[in-house]
Amino acid sequence: MTRNNGSNTDDRNPDGTFASGNPGRPKGARHKATQAIEAMLEGQQEALTQAVIDKALEGDVTALRLCLDRIAPARKDAPVSFDLPDIETSEDAASAARAILRAVADGNVTPTEAATVMVVVEQFRRTLELTEFEARLQALENRNGA
Repeated sequence: MTRNNGSNTDDRNPDGTFASGNPGRPKGARHKATQAIEAMLEGQQEALTQAVIDKALEGDVTALRLCLDRIAPARKDAPVSFDLPDIETSEDAASAARAILRAVADGNVTPTEAATVMVVVEQFRRTLELTEFEARLQALENRNGA
């Protein structure tokens, strides 16, 4: 099918998605409107920044919010501090999971923070499990003379 602008859409599936072998726009390619705006703003960054700062100093709440968001952006996460037992075995990992659950129940950490910590504990448990498995395998191979 040919469009009004002369471009051909034969490389698309009937549902409009790109057919295999046609990846569409190259990775990292910028939209023409974005490129045009960037060209217009070229060399004006300092003047625009100063204008926003001046507006903020004059009491413009929107400009002030924009400035503060750049100076002190909202934190994505924060350190979490609570008692966690040492983890040397898989059983210790279960104890750590209980401690994390207790911290959530006591209101010391949020469920989201606890979930993040549990991912770390689980990854560490898997590392311990793999290390233990490798040691057991090595012992078997040594015993069997392999």
